Amino acid sequence: MHFEVIGKIEQVEVIAVGSRIRDIMRLRQQYGPGRWRKLKGIAAVKLENGSIRMAEVHWYEAHGIGKRKMKIKQLLD
Repeated sequence: MHFEVIGKIEQVEVIAVGSRIRDIMRLRQQYGPGRWRKLKGIAAVKLENGSIRMAEVHWYEAHGIGKRKMKIKQLLD
């Protein structure tokens, strides 16, 4: 599902860090080494059909690399 995050992501929480991430080998091969973290938060997202909804989003992030593989876990409204 293609979407765009609008505004800030709120209630950000760390789910896992480093070797506790199931896909850590794939992240390191695809984007390079770094202090990878898996995070989640609440954000307003603009969906493909143009509607704006609140959603729980999950993503991976590393210092110097940025956010990668962002996905909508569930729509909240």
